[in-house]
Amino acid sequence: MVEKRVVQNKPITEEEKQKLLQLSEISLIIDTYEDIFSDFDPRPFTERALSDDFLLEARKASRDKEEGIQLKFLIPKELRNIEQEKRIVTRLRGHFKKHAEEKKKEFKDLIIQGISFLLLGILFMVLTTFILFRQENSSAFITFLSVLFEPAGWFLFWEGLNLIIFESKHKKPDYEFYNKMAQAEITFLEH
Repeated sequence: MVEKRVVQNKPITEEEKQKLLQLSEISLIIDTYEDIFSDFDPRPFTERALSDDFLLEARKASRDKEEGIQLKFLIPKELRNIEQEKRIVTRLRGHFKKHAEEKKKEFKDLIIQGISFLLLGILFMVLTTFILFRQENSSAFITFLSVLFEPAGWFLFWEGLNLIIFESKHKKPDYEFYNKMAQAEITFLEH
């Protein structure tokens, strides 16, 4: 299905171009295929790094969009190259999929680390409670353990909650962006 859309050769009118820009789709006007890629990377399109400007614009445009995004590039008719577009679509899909998997792993690892800290903090608090509850003749070592375990327990408990509640909120938008874009339908249209 993507193949059919990529090879579409019918030019769009100015009115249709404006409608595309207003829909829930992500429509970006590019002057050349080079606009999608980094100016500093001389490799071919199949390996080349994506432009930070392109990624920033795609991120802004996708922010309020749900799943099922259609990414449409509007390029001048005289510059279209169907074979080049196929390679670019493959590169974009690969980039977004790779980063979506990386961000998913980072998010999952952060949650696991937060839960581990939380549980370890609770364990230290239980140990401190047990030491203080069973304390009859306090030795220096027992006192030292209770002084060490109590703040360690509170620190790990609160740091675990911080990771789970707040840090995960910072990681989630990146994951959502790359996940949406990995599933996006990518097409080129003439203008």
